[in-house]
Amino acid sequence: MARRLYGAAINVFGARRWRIRLTLWLAAAAAGLVTVGFTLLSDLAQELFHRIWSQASWAPFVLTPAVGMFIVWATTHWLPGTQGSGIPQVIAAARLATHGAVSPRLVSLRVAFGKIGLVACGLFGGFSIGREGPSVQVAASIVDSARRFLPHRHVRAISRADLILAGGAAGVAAAFNTPLAGVMFAIEELGRRHGEGGGSGILIMTVILAGLVAIGLQGNYTYFGHLDVAAVARGIALPVIVCGLGCGALGALFSRLLLAPSRYPHWLPWRVRAARPVAFAGACGLLVAAIGAATGGYSFGSGYAVTASAIAGQSTLEWWAPVAKFAATVVSYFSGIPGGIFAPSLAIGAACGFDLAPLMAGFANTHQVVALCMAAFLAAATQAPITAAIIVMEMVDGHGMVLSLMAVALIAKAVSEFFGPELYQQMALGFAATAAHETAVKPQPAAAKS
Repeated sequence: MARRLYGAAINVFGARRWRIRLTLWLAAAAAGLVTVGFTLLSDLAQELFHRIWSQASWAPFVLTPAVGMFIVWATTHWLPGTQGSGIPQVIAAARLATHGAVSPRLVSLRVAFGKIGLVACGLFGGFSIGREGPSVQVAASIVDSARRFLPHRHVRAISRADLILAGGAAGVAAAFNTPLAGVMFAIEELGRRHGEGGGSGILIMTVILAGLVAIGLQGNYTYFGHLDVAAVARGIALPVIVCGLGCGALGALFSRLLLAPSRYPHWLPWRVRAARPVAFAGACGLLVAAIGAATGGYSFGSGYAVTASAIAGQSTLEWWAPVAKFAATVVSYFSGIPGGIFAPSLAIGAACGFDLAPLMAGFANTHQVVALCMAAFLAAATQAPITAAIIVMEMVDGHGMVLSLMAVALIAKAVSEFFGPELYQQMALGFAATAAHETAVKPQPAAAKS
């Protein structure tokens, strides 16, 4: 009798474990599939914008402000919670999940699909934004939604915070086609101060499956093209120091500017934005259009296509390219539309590399300097140096630059840390506070009249 009961228990618990596994595997695959669809939609939106721009050079002065105003109006009235990058929302959701109070404005299917549509609209409008940060929020929302299909008794065994972090990491892996970067980003940025390590197995499994889906559908491509760095000599130490310090300082400025609205809300521009967000977005759209028109269209969009073309040697970048992309990205963020900064940051770093390469001749070739600057600027902007180094490392032909990329990213991160707080962590505090307040202060139903 005892043996029969034991066997029955094993079968029941075994079935539950497999249900948990299958649920999480399907959620990871869905996150990867949706992220790939998001990528294709974003590419189509940018292509349509450039077609319109090529046919009518005046079009951005109408299209960009109109799209910006529509998006901000939509985020205010229809889809609250879709604003910004998406990464701070995931960090905030993971923190709140440890206290059992996650707002649907941070992670939910409504937010996920709203984010996809609005980011695609922003790219169609020519704004300098990326879809990688939003992919983190989208994937986290999809994986988190799988909780409802888990066996009720096992929901606590897999914490909601672990599911959110795993989903966010899967978004990075699928967006950049680099599963290792997804794992590191979750550990380095998303899970910082989370304080729980019980979900590492869930994290790795989810990231790998999402990455495999992305690779299976898109092929094993490299995100910004392939950098042929040739042999790395000892002389690369000087470019590592120069790029780390220079791009670290520039990335720190970039980060501080993006934090300005929350750190200095009393300043006139942010008071105007708070009072008239839609009109402010239109004004930012006009400025983005003006920067794009003045640069021959270079600053429009995520920066992926023009940077990949320059890396492949099919085009050249002007000396002002990093300044233009920097300004367009900051203004796009100020507008209040949803969008990420990963791709624009890599584009800014690449443009800096092309500017610095002639000065570093004799110490490193052009692609080596470009790789160093991409890793340095991204590390300084996000203060996630290992993730930045891994993402760029995937584009490097050979392993000779691994230590150089790690070194330049750590230098840039140290410089950025000296000048200001961590971008995503600081933004997450605001989202967490707002979400906690919404959860704690709910409107009570009116008392029935006697």
